[in-house]
Amino acid sequence: MTIYQFLVLFLLWVCLPHFCSPEIMFRRTPVPQKRTLGTRVPRSDGKILHRQKRGWMWNQFFLLEEYTGSDYQYVGKLHSDQDKGDGSLKYILSGDGAGTLFIIDEKTGDIHATRRIDREEKAFYTLRAQAINRRTLRPVEPESEFVIKIHDINDNEPTFPEEIYTASVPEMSVVGTSVVQVTATDADDPSYGNSARVIYSILQGQPYFSVEPETGIIRTALPNMNRENREQYQVVIQAKDMGGQMGGLSGTTTVNITLTDVNDNPPRFPQNTIHLRVLESSPVGTAIGSVKATDADTGKNAEVEYRIIDGDGTDMFDIITEKDTQEGIITVKKPLDYESRRLYTLKVEAENTHVDPRFYYLGPFKDTTIVKISVEDVDEPPVFSRSSYLFEVHEDIEVGTIIGTVMARDPDSTSSPIRFSLDRHTDLDRIFNIHSGNGSLYTSKPLDRELSQWHNLTVIAAEINNPKEMTRVAVFVRILDVNDNAPQFAVFYDTFVCENARPGQLIQTISAVDKDDPLGGQKFFFSLAAVNPNFTVQDNEDNTARILTRKNGFNRHEISTYLLPVVISDNDYPIQSSTGTLTIRVCACDSQGNMQSCSAEALLLPAGLSTGALIAILLCIIILLVIVVLFAALKRQRKKEPLILSKEDIRDNIVSYNDEGGGEEDTQAFDIGTLRNPAAVEEKKLRRDIIPETLFIPRRTPTAPDNTDVRDFIHERLKEHDLDPTAPPYDSLATYAYEGTDSLADSLSSLESSTTDSDQNYDYLREWGPRFHKLAEMYGGGDSDRDS
Repeated sequence: MTIYQFLVLFLLWVCLPHFCSPEIMFRRTPVPQKRTLGTRVPRSDGKILHRQKRGWMWNQFFLLEEYTGSDYQYVGKLHSDQDKGDGSLKYILSGDGAGTLFIIDEKTGDIHATRRIDREEKAFYTLRAQAINRRTLRPVEPESEFVIKIHDINDNEPTFPEEIYTASVPEMSVVGTSVVQVTATDADDPSYGNSARVIYSILQGQPYFSVEPETGIIRTALPNMNRENREQYQVVIQAKDMGGQMGGLSGTTTVNITLTDVNDNPPRFPQNTIHLRVLESSPVGTAIGSVKATDADTGKNAEVEYRIIDGDGTDMFDIITEKDTQEGIITVKKPLDYESRRLYTLKVEAENTHVDPRFYYLGPFKDTTIVKISVEDVDEPPVFSRSSYLFEVHEDIEVGTIIGTVMARDPDSTSSPIRFSLDRHTDLDRIFNIHSGNGSLYTSKPLDRELSQWHNLTVIAAEINNPKEMTRVAVFVRILDVNDNAPQFAVFYDTFVCENARPGQLIQTISAVDKDDPLGGQKFFFSLAAVNPNFTVQDNEDNTARILTRKNGFNRHEISTYLLPVVISDNDYPIQSSTGTLTIRVCACDSQGNMQSCSAEALLLPAGLSTGALIAILLCIIILLVIVVLFAALKRQRKKEPLILSKEDIRDNIVSYNDEGGGEEDTQAFDIGTLRNPAAVEEKKLRRDIIPETLFIPRRTPTAPDNTDVRDFIHERLKEHDLDPTAPPYDSLATYAYEGTDSLADSLSSLESSTTDSDQNYDYLREWGPRFHKLAEMYGGGDSDRDS
């Protein structure tokens, strides 16, 4: 504790006169006579109850906190009127802190505090005192309760609940605008002196802010503080007790104040003129560039809306505001053409969307700039005169007739020549063609509307200098009808007439069809090719006709079938007609006219068979013939199936085995001696690799002269077999590589061992290295074996 604090405590001690003699203050004053307080109470015994005054009375004790002495701090003294000073009484203390914090002298009743007491921990203590007889341990006074109250001293400085406060206030606020309130608390007793009376003052932050001394409210002290100039301020506030007087304790806190933004700055373009470039081929909607106006404000106060307010390109370009970047994106609104116009000028305006009416006096919150857009030339593809073409042509035109012309031009200033072509994927039958120079479309094959009425073609126009630049256009060709098809019967008619038919009886109603489609609709006329005594045709004039009988009765045994030619013609130009023949069978009918039976011969006549039936019969015959041929071919192939089915079948008399050969004794495969002795007589041997068909006498060929070279013999035999058309497909001899006579290494083959009986020495194999040691062991020891 400092000397200054000690002097303050001493002055406080002097100023409290009741602390000087606690014994006198709390000692019981003897009463010369007992004062009786009685109240008359009706009783059955008629006695009056008297109340006796207590022998001692206690008031509260006062104790100063933060005692710094070396001895126990004296609190006060307890004394009873029954105490004669002979030590016969014993004082007992109980309650808060009794025996630990507070102790009592059993004989004298003096109370002391054993340690320093802090009022802020506990402001008062409640204890109970009693005096008893030391010998009998009986109380001589009833137990009494008293309080020890701790007197406060200014030992606690004011404290703030937060070390650092954060606050904000709008920029451009008027003087006196409240920012935030800070409050400090003092743990000292507010009811005793000025120890807990706090006064606020500002240590840092002037002249921008001020604080109210009593309330701690921080307010602005300067007008028109601009966030764009300075945004953050740090203010230090002091709270001092003792009413701010000298000697009071103090505490401080820091308040970080931020100026929040208001819309007090208009947007500004950094440039008065902005230049942009765009290709003329840019499609509609393409972004060609951006403009941006800067705004010193932040957040929604800096939001800007862009628009085109003037210029010669208002119809060609548009501007879109990008919310995230606050930029104005200029896009293509209509297709551009370098050859038509190369430069556009736009006047773009940027305006704040959230304007504060309080700051209208600062000026309009908008700005403008000039945007100049240059259109750059690109090599454009050809442009057709129309988006699509429709040509109509009659189907009877001659091949090579021009049906129409497509026109295209190069929109570039160079005006490159154009080459036309047809997309053959749209004309697979190659019915049309086009002149590559002038775009004339003409026919290359006859047209037939009945096969295809519409042809959808695609014409390609490409620059000759740059074939990659091409354009396609749709060409629709409509084939107009020409009366080039004769009407025919609508269906095949199976007509019969009853033997008992009468003249004028209806036996069949016929109709016709025509592949043509005249503008006035179909109209057919029916008539007989010649006068028929048996039947007649009556035209109904509704594209139908009736077949009627002309005589009374028919006899199927005499004539079982009648053929009636009917002429059908149309009314278009030129008139087309055809003759259809009706086959009329004579049948036996009942009285109702229902057919019962017809002549069998009529059913077998060729004329009675339809074309479809004849085709079906012909197809059946062809299929049967094909099956017979295939069966014979398969049977023949099965006879020539080779016996050797291995993958190693090489179609010769030398069969490959996956083991070591038999050497000189293996004469089953091929006798090499035949090559050395061509004059040897050939034996009759059968082939082992195919199934023999028949036994035939082998064909002999002239042998080579004696002592001829093996190579000449092989070549001669090969040539002979190649030129022989009757030779089997399997070669009797295979061509082998001829080693020659100039090889430094002798042959190791055992094939020649049959031509000589001399023994060979294989000891030289040991000199060829370790790879030939095994072979040398196998053949090198031949002499020793024979010797043994």
